[in-house]
Amino acid sequence: MWLLFALGSAVFAALTSILAKIGIEGVNSTLATAIRTIVVVLMSWFMVFVTNTQGGILDISKKSWIFLILSGLATGASWLCYYKALQIGEASKVVPIDKLSVVITLIMAFIFLHEEFTIKSFIGCVLITAGTLIMVL
Repeated sequence: MWLLFALGSAVFAALTSILAKIGIEGVNSTLATAIRTIVVVLMSWFMVFVTNTQGGILDISKKSWIFLILSGLATGASWLCYYKALQIGEASKVVPIDKLSVVITLIMAFIFLHEEFTIKSFIGCVLITAGTLIMVL
């Protein structure tokens, strides 16, 4: 089931890039990010209430709160950078660079989460990096 959600994420991320590139024309990138964020917040809380999981907010540990807040700050910084890059650059060049996050995530998961970094992981990182360079240069 995780694979279907991961594929859905990829499709929606692709749509996000195309729709954002069209929508950001003539709009300040920071303002565009704020508008997008409002929509994401409303949609997220709608899903919380649809799935009736709002009661779980009281069960969240202090550690989880801290890391969820830090993750939110990282997401905000990522979106601000992404929208600015998308506003001044070509989507076909911005998106591949943005996807280097896969390589960075694998490296950070190895360092901080002590996840396995296999030869397949290494080859994948090299191929993603090479593919990004080919697409951007």
